[in-house]
Amino acid sequence: MTLSLGFSPCPNDTFIFDALIHHKIDTEGLDFKVSFDDVETLNQKAIKGELDITKLSFHAFAYVYEQYALLDAGSALGFGVGPLLISKNEYLANHPDNLNKDLRVGIPGKYTTANFLLGIAFPHLVQKQEMVFSEIEQAVLDNRIDLGLIIHENRFTYMEKGLHKVMDLGNYWEKLTGCAIPLGGIVINRNLDQETKEKVNRILRKSVEYAFANPKSGIEFIKQHSQEMSEEVMYKHIELYVNKYSIDLGVEGRKAIDVLFSMAQEKGLIQPIKKDLYLIP
Repeated sequence: MTLSLGFSPCPNDTFIFDALIHHKIDTEGLDFKVSFDDVETLNQKAIKGELDITKLSFHAFAYVYEQYALLDAGSALGFGVGPLLISKNEYLANHPDNLNKDLRVGIPGKYTTANFLLGIAFPHLVQKQEMVFSEIEQAVLDNRIDLGLIIHENRFTYMEKGLHKVMDLGNYWEKLTGCAIPLGGIVINRNLDQETKEKVNRILRKSVEYAFANPKSGIEFIKQHSQEMSEEVMYKHIELYVNKYSIDLGVEGRKAIDVLFSMAQEKGLIQPIKKDLYLIP
């Protein structure tokens, strides 16, 4: 049986999925047709229901939970992993309370969790421009935007380019809730039979466990998709986003996701949830 699978070319995703798509583990008769896309493209594909299994932002999951169920394996949650709001203007970086509604903000997608957090922290920043996450730093440097909301490996590179941190939105979330920040998860189409869905969850967990046990096994695959970043940055990226929650959400991980969704509902950002989010209740 072949299933369509979408995930990003970022090191955390290629690290997680390497063993699964290259059959380094027993995939129990399953094969995968893989699509590599940036997170917002994956969000849009999920909204259109294009893939059997896909990585997406937890914010986007609020719009597709009736069609997709969340797997316990493969998620990106954690402390100190949140998106950063940056600027070329050092004054803005040092005076975040002075950010005004006219400032132009580059965001990595409408349905990203990063944009959701930005809306909580700075609801008045509404002059948003959607762009591919890897293009945001340059847009700030070129003065096409005043602020950039960066994710993924750009957390490690913005300072080298003379840019300044305005706020760590992950840190903001942690202080506000005491929870890990839920960034992205792996979902599976509810129309698939239950045996297949549970099988996918099981082998994805094995793939993550294999990656932890053999961290250099997928190095060439990871490098192939890592936008020429150094190996050091690559593994910093993996260390930041792949952790115990990637093996199994557990009680803490589910609590963090539930808090995110409850807060979004309270603020009127999403409709009330009427179906269990998780594959395994």
